[in-house]
Amino acid sequence: MSARTGLDETSADGEFKRTDAAWRSTISKEPGSMFPPEKDRYHLYVAHACPWAHRTLMARALKGLEDVISITVVMPIWQRTNPKDEHIGWMFADHSSSGNNVVTNSAGLGGPFPASYPSNEADPIFNARSVREIYENVNDKDGKYTVPILFDKKLKTIVSNESSEIIQMLNSEFDEYASCAEVDLEPEDMKEAMAAVDSWIYPSLNNGVYKCGFAHTQEAYNAAIDELTAAFDRAEDILSTQRFIAGKRFTLSDIRLFVTLLRFDEVYVVYFKTNTRSVANSSVLLNYCRDIYQMARVAETVDMHQIKEHYFCSHPDLNKLSIVPRGPNFERMLKERHNRDDLGIKRPKISVSDDEKSPPPSEASVVSSI
Repeated sequence: MSARTGLDETSADGEFKRTDAAWRSTISKEPGSMFPPEKDRYHLYVAHACPWAHRTLMARALKGLEDVISITVVMPIWQRTNPKDEHIGWMFADHSSSGNNVVTNSAGLGGPFPASYPSNEADPIFNARSVREIYENVNDKDGKYTVPILFDKKLKTIVSNESSEIIQMLNSEFDEYASCAEVDLEPEDMKEAMAAVDSWIYPSLNNGVYKCGFAHTQEAYNAAIDELTAAFDRAEDILSTQRFIAGKRFTLSDIRLFVTLLRFDEVYVVYFKTNTRSVANSSVLLNYCRDIYQMARVAETVDMHQIKEHYFCSHPDLNKLSIVPRGPNFERMLKERHNRDDLGIKRPKISVSDDEKSPPPSEASVVSSI
């Protein structure tokens, strides 16, 4: 088994070919389940930068599972994980006085960047230095050391590293403990519509940006950007007549779409060459993103600084000196008033403590239940 990253998953014709996640067990309330839902049993390893991990942070927040499932946020810039090979990957923060105060990119260039941030932590389970070590501690045979990881602290093993399945578990299996159990992000009567939009959101948008950015030939890039552009326009057309991507209610499908659109202008337009379109230039998609960003607890899951620092500083082959573009300050745009209220009122009602309450940028912060 050789350690690898997504950058290594390219076909002979230069097309980026993402491989499936290897750990696919399920937390279930069914009798006899190996992984039953329990409070304080499970842990999420995530990165603010990673859109797949961001899905899980949003689902956890919207369901009110912060006191049920603990998290560790890894550092944004990939580093060498083992001196015996060339693998680079996610690292844990080093807050010790003996740790390095700054880091560069894996080629020794760029920065210097902080070796830790207040929101990034050391590994609480194995005291691992890298996410790779988490996988090695559970005898992983796949060799692709990704986040998110849903980890069982009781059995000391990985439950799942497939984000699309983790968010379904967070939505349905922990209602006994969730502070927002009434929020259903995958309602039964919307599953068919959700499946229909998910079938093209993932390959053409979520993964589509990577197919553009990691293409190794002009032909592969041309095919990827055509597919991405068509999907962007398709989402814009749908959302011009309905509030959310699968209908009138906010669902997991919106989480899947939002995490890509959030990163689109600041990162993908520049870094992955997706410059045929821009969210800021689409009134429909910009206001859609504002609507979601302004939901209670969502903004707290967004760290644009770490998003940009990861992408622009983790791949020396794509950005040798790790210079981070200033960008359009897209997150500032998301704080402005949106115009989506007249397209429907079905947003999840998220209870918030008095400490969390702040003056809303629009009436949409006062939401009705699903």
